[in-house]
Amino acid sequence: MRHGKKFNHLGRQTAHRKAMLANMACSLIEHKRINTTVAKAKALKQFVEPMITKSKTDTTHNRRIVMAKLRQKDVVAELFRDVAPKIGDRPGGYTRIIKLGNRLGDNADMAMIELVDYNEIYNAGKAEKKTTRRSRRGGSKPAVAPVETKATNEEEE
Repeated sequence: MRHGKKFNHLGRQTAHRKAMLANMACSLIEHKRINTTVAKAKALKQFVEPMITKSKTDTTHNRRIVMAKLRQKDVVAELFRDVAPKIGDRPGGYTRIIKLGNRLGDNADMAMIELVDYNEIYNAGKAEKKTTRRSRRGGSKPAVAPVETKATNEEEE
């Protein structure tokens, strides 16, 4: 029976699951993206996003709450110092899950989970699309300009 099962237990005991999610969250904050299975990525998203929200307000209480979950001092410092200012205006949705296909060994669904604001390639592509504009007319003016420069060159000789 699945009474009261609100989240994926990932086939592990409670202590093992908490330790694994804490380690994966530390790796995500440190490297900005990690590859894992889809189920673990979804569980990690639920685990890490509340901590990123807490890091937006840098208080001693929030640091202690995050430290109790992550248990790595340097990662907590990087979260509050580097990650929080970059995502300060975002109202949520700090991570993105991109499915990668199946793993060769056991055919598990693999995914890449990353912090949204740290993907420069994806964000740069969006900015270019907003700035480009297409026009239906035009093209006749550049054809006229080279003819005029050619005539001025002949007059100088």
